[in-house]
Amino acid sequence: MTAAGAAPEVEGRSPDTAGGSPTPEPLLVELVTLAHRRLSGGLAAALAEEDCTVDQWRLLRALADGRGHAMGELSQALLLPPASLSRLVDSLADSGWAYRRQGDQDRRRITAHLSRQGRVRLTRLDALAAAHDAAVRQACGLTDPDHLLRRLAAL
Repeated sequence: MTAAGAAPEVEGRSPDTAGGSPTPEPLLVELVTLAHRRLSGGLAAALAEEDCTVDQWRLLRALADGRGHAMGELSQALLLPPASLSRLVDSLADSGWAYRRQGDQDRRRITAHLSRQGRVRLTRLDALAAAHDAAVRQACGLTDPDHLLRRLAAL
């Protein structure tokens, strides 16, 4: 990344302005990180129109299957620390978008569920996310899902 925060040269090497030596090619992790930050920033701006964060949207999507999910399961699936996930579920429950339920067999087992209001909300949020996704794909010339990114995400 350059001092001004611009993306590093991708094609070949660029000269280093301070010492004249070539700047090393960016590593894949640098490119993916930059792409992630730009994609997430654009999505965050779109979701903010509906007073929602990217993590809230991701949690709503995880709950959309209607099965109810234990907090530990959600923490692992969303790659969020348990304390952060708990605060996130609290915020969705306070908004009426989700709720918690104690297990019938084991009262200590708490599962999170999407409420009807949350399902309606998720429909609107998914439409915003899909529009953002379509615009990015069009701008990048992606017509099919990028299999490399799917493989990287599965690592």
